[in-house]
Formats: sequence, structure tokens, C-alpha cells
Amino acid sequence: MAEPIPIEARSLLCLGYGYSAAALARRLGAREEGWRIIGTTRRPEKAARMGADGVEALLCGDNAHAPSDAAVEAALERCAFLLVSAGPDAAGDPLLRRHGRAVERAAPSMRWAGYLSTTGVYGDHHGAWIDETAALTPATERGRHRVEAESAWRAVEERHGLPLHIFRLAGIYGPGRGPFAKLRGGTARRIVKDGQVFSRIHVDDIAQILEASMRQPRPGAAYNVCDDEPAPPQDVIAHAAALLEMTPPPETPFEEAAATMTPMAASFYSESKRVSNALMKRELGVTLAYPTYREGLSAVLEAEAAAPPR
Repeated sequence: MAEPIPIEARSLLCLGYGYSAAALARRLGAREEGWRIIGTTRRPEKAARMGADGVEALLCGDNAHAPSDAAVEAALERCAFLLVSAGPDAAGDPLLRRHGRAVERAAPSMRWAGYLSTTGVYGDHHGAWIDETAALTPATERGRHRVEAESAWRAVEERHGLPLHIFRLAGIYGPGRGPFAKLRGGTARRIVKDGQVFSRIHVDDIAQILEASMRQPRPGAAYNVCDDEPAPPQDVIAHAAALLEMTPPPETPFEEAAATMTPMAASFYSESKRVSNALMKRELGVTLAYPTYREGLSAVLEAEAAAPPR
């Protein structure tokens, strides 16, 4: 029998190397601990950028330049830490569909696995406060897909010992994902819907929360990942305009704006809730760098001025 492949103690595989995974990779890469970080992507141009950032890129999917699935599955066997950030579709979780058997084989040897979900799994609570004990009653198709994906990953945890942690992310923002470009371009809108509030989280706080969990795993945990102040979207746009010393766009009633919204944009306004981050703070001991959108937007503006997004 062949010798088992050794698990690398500081090795992270990101299945779906997106915005949040990149923030975590930067955070870990800044440590003098010799982290090896591997990420999958479907885009060759992104793979080149990942390599420049010190991340080993694996092209995947149906890309003509992609390695065989065996390369991804070999990385699964070698890595002690796994982050899953690719979203599900109507057919289920695409990574379990393609690499489920390999995940099952690797699961018992992993130290930590994180699945990035969304607070959309809770559905609409008419602006009320909720925590992780709230029922999963999504109001959108995307939310239902996420609940099904969470369940599929839970099944791997229960049957194969995957040390799973679920992170339900609020609306993500950060450099390159703030309102400033739209404000400068004149396309930002202050849409007002009575009682509407959203929770948010800066991408760098996502990274520190993930790292904190990696250093003190609690398999089976689910955490809400959001800042301290759910807020109406029109207030956030007004504050961003003030930072740019611009006149904010006029308020537009939701009923008027809905006629020109994309289905995805409209889906955000179908739910209103205030999401508690108390469990995350208590168990992981994190202090948010950006506890509200005010500190976060100031940091985004400064970061974008220093290094415009690629």
C-alpha cells in the first residue's frame, strides 16, 4: 500500500478563490509562518494575478487550460485547511458535485474547513434582530440554494468527519466594492423603502474572523459575520457622498426604483433584518476593525486612493 500523503500543517486550499478568500490569503501571507495557499479559479488571467500574489493557482472547471480534476483532488489530500467560497446553483453545490468523493476521503485528516454562506438563509424578519438560532426560511431562490448547500456540507461533516464551520456573511464591501465609483460616475441611487435595513461586513474583518476560527476550531459551529450597525442603504450612500464632499443623489422611493432593478438587486430589498454578531465576538474573541459602515467606508476610500483596484 502506498504511503499516505502528509498533511501540510500550514496549508490552505481555497475552493473558489474570490474576494473574501483573497483577503484571507493576504492576511495569512503577511504572517511569518510559511503558509502555503492554493486557490482554484476558472479564469486564466486571474490565475496569473494569483501567482503574482504568492498564491498557487489551479485552473478548474471546463477551462481548456485547466489541469485534470486529479490536481485539485491532490491538493485536497495535502491541505490541512479548506475554505469553500464558490456559490451553489440550482443543481446544488458545484464543488461537492465535482469533487465530493475527494472531499469525503480527505475530511478526517483536515484540521478546519470553512464554508462561506450568507445571512440570506434567514429570510425576511421585518427588521427584527436575529441570531444563529433563527430558523432558516429564505425568501429568495439564492437563499434556498444556500440552505441546500449548507445541508450538503453538513452531511459530509456528519458522515465523514469534516471539521466544518459555516460563516453566514452579511453584505460584503471593501476596496473595489464600495459605493464611490458609482457616486463619481453619477449612477448611485438612494433607494428608500420604509423599515429597510441591511447588515454589512468589511472584507478585512471577514479575513480576521476566518483566521481566528482557524486558530481555535469548533467543528459544527455556524457564525453570523456582520458589523455592529445594520443600517438603511440610503444612509450609507449619503455618508459615502459626504466623504467625497459630494451632494448625495436624491432619494428614490423603492416602488419607483423597482421597475428598473435587476432581479438580484430587487431580491435584496425583499428581506430586512438586523443580524447579531454576538456569538462570533464571544467565541472567537475578535474586535472588528470596522464596527460600522462609517469606519469601513473611510478605510475603503483611503485604500482605493493608495492603490486603485485592479
